[in-house]
Amino acid sequence: MSQTNRGAVVLGSFLTRRFRTVIAMALAVFGLFVVLAGGALDSFALNRFEREDSESSLVRRDLIENFATGSPNVAILVTATDGDVRTDRVAEIGTTLTEELAEFPGVIEVRSFWQPDAPETLASTDLRHALVLAVVPGDADHVRRGVLPAIETELLTEVDPAVTLTLGGGDEVFRDVAAQASADFLRAELIVLPLVLLLLWAVLRRWALALVTLGIGIFCVVGTLALLRVATSFTEISTFAANIALVMGIGLGVDYGLFMIYRFREELTAGAEVDAAVRRAVAGAGRTIVFSAVTVAASLAVLLAFGFPFLSSFAYAGIAVAAVAVLGATVILPAALRLLGHRALPTRPAGDPERGFWFRTADTVIRRPVLTGGAALLALLALGAPALGVNFGAPDDRVLGGDYPVRSMYDTIRADFATEEADALQVLVRHSDPGAVAGYAASLSSVPGVYRVDSAAGSFADGAAVPGTPSTAMSSEGATWLRVVPTGDRLQSDPTGLVAEIRAAPAPFEVAVGGYPAELTDYRDGISARLPLVALLIMVVTYAVLFLMTGSVLAPLKAAVLNMLSMTMMFGVLVWGFQNGALADVLGFAPTGTIEPSIPILMFCIAYGLSMDYEVFLLARIKQDYDRTGDPIGSIPRGVARSAPLVTAAALILAASFAVYSTSDVVFLQQLGIGMAITVAIDATLVRGVLVPALMRLAGKANWWAPRPLRRLHDRFGLREAPRSDDSREREGLLV
Repeated sequence: MSQTNRGAVVLGSFLTRRFRTVIAMALAVFGLFVVLAGGALDSFALNRFEREDSESSLVRRDLIENFATGSPNVAILVTATDGDVRTDRVAEIGTTLTEELAEFPGVIEVRSFWQPDAPETLASTDLRHALVLAVVPGDADHVRRGVLPAIETELLTEVDPAVTLTLGGGDEVFRDVAAQASADFLRAELIVLPLVLLLLWAVLRRWALALVTLGIGIFCVVGTLALLRVATSFTEISTFAANIALVMGIGLGVDYGLFMIYRFREELTAGAEVDAAVRRAVAGAGRTIVFSAVTVAASLAVLLAFGFPFLSSFAYAGIAVAAVAVLGATVILPAALRLLGHRALPTRPAGDPERGFWFRTADTVIRRPVLTGGAALLALLALGAPALGVNFGAPDDRVLGGDYPVRSMYDTIRADFATEEADALQVLVRHSDPGAVAGYAASLSSVPGVYRVDSAAGSFADGAAVPGTPSTAMSSEGATWLRVVPTGDRLQSDPTGLVAEIRAAPAPFEVAVGGYPAELTDYRDGISARLPLVALLIMVVTYAVLFLMTGSVLAPLKAAVLNMLSMTMMFGVLVWGFQNGALADVLGFAPTGTIEPSIPILMFCIAYGLSMDYEVFLLARIKQDYDRTGDPIGSIPRGVARSAPLVTAAALILAASFAVYSTSDVVFLQQLGIGMAITVAIDATLVRGVLVPALMRLAGKANWWAPRPLRRLHDRFGLREAPRSDDSREREGLLV
């Protein structure tokens, strides 16, 4: 008996003898988790979409240190109640606001329409609105939790009736996004928990068992939040990690709980005593649960390879939720099952799985594998076809619903302002010759989509100087910088192309380009550059785990290919529904024609891990039957019949948990909810119920083949069923 099998036997025996002690200890651990998780949401960070080693980040730091300037990240829109912003009363209010904001702690620079020589583009074309822009250095937590609330309280609460003031800026947008994500987390708890409980009762037909299983899911959520709070002591954890902790904690806790319960019920139904049923369930289902958890954790752990705190947060969340789910399903739940005993059995005896829907479906598939598999493949390819038109872009205020003041503010700026001054590009120049700077600035102003270029040598538009006072503040010893103001149309249609053109423009000296559009472009490019590495890592790691489980060369490869098909389908849904706007009216968002890349990548890793999760349980059953009978064809429908009902029930509950987020006011969470719900549902039915049996039928015995060196490797290091001398291997085997 291997060390793993011996450990499972020891654990099962301990749980049956000390089940009350285990339950008491679990309640104590849960209490500790509650205490730690209580402050988790407040300890999570408000990450920015930025890449710290990029050209744009270097420019940002240089401008702050040497010029006390940067990209304005705080904006106040001043709207005249009557008349326009040039009237004496509104001008007085705007000037006072500018001066007070300039003196505000943390603010290093302020620009507004009412300053001398201010560009006319700081006001709308109809002069009803004008902007006050400020630069506030510091990380996102400092700006969003410290400075912005203070500005809102001290400067924007008591407002003269002659104007209305709206607080905006990139940090204000994502402050609202983070607040909405936290609110959605709490609201989703209120919806998900009773919904999952009802679904569990429908599946298990025992209220006590449904409550215990939901309790395991809650344990996973709270435990994950507690571990993430501990992790905040050494790294940043994004506020969005809480949303992942909720759906994956409930999902994996319930999934693994169902796997353990189904195995326990099988043992009781086969005539085993309660203690023996618990031991066999722990030895059998427990091993496969561990395999599945390792696969899920590995799939999300590869997000660490990106090196961005926002994505790394989800890696930590995935690892934590998988670890806690294993603890809940293989230790706490078996102790609870020992306490429940025969009360865990269904009120009605289950029918013969080899007479059920899934057996008949799989049997039909293997009789016509080319026809049925081909039809399923065409359906997946059709759903994934829109992914060919994916267009990754930068997020903006339109990730929020239209009811948010900051969203309305930017709708006004897009409609009524000639430019978006806050989103100007900044070009850092290692040269101070005014003649060379003037020529370079003039050439940049001729780039299509550039409205104006400001420099120490003056302002330029369409290649020629325009009226304006040169700014001495834009030069220091040996260096200067230029402000490249884009038109609103170019900024909306092709910001990354504009950044590329400015960087590619000939320059007589060394330059570096920064500003908000450049920062988002560098973030996107950083993700795109590492995407092939991450895809390779996730495939290698999951392939290795499945090989250790099955000893097969082909089965893990087939699983990887099918998972990639599922991922293509997921991207197709995102492009069709969100990028192209097919779901805009239903969900109430404004399509931008692009998709922010980090959310689909997060979804890819989650979906890939969950797809492997279901693959593990399906293959485990088929491999178990094949090892018992030696029948490579008949084992397919028998294995499917014993695993598909469980996988389908688990997938339905998980899909419902994700679907709750489709009601969010944040497009990121809507994408996560819709995309993951559809992907999980189709993967558990069409892929695992049709494509997998069809491909396995075509492969025959090759499903379990491996060359002799790899067979020896698996014999030495693989985790497999322990040989037995009696005829009860199917009941006491170490596969679900």
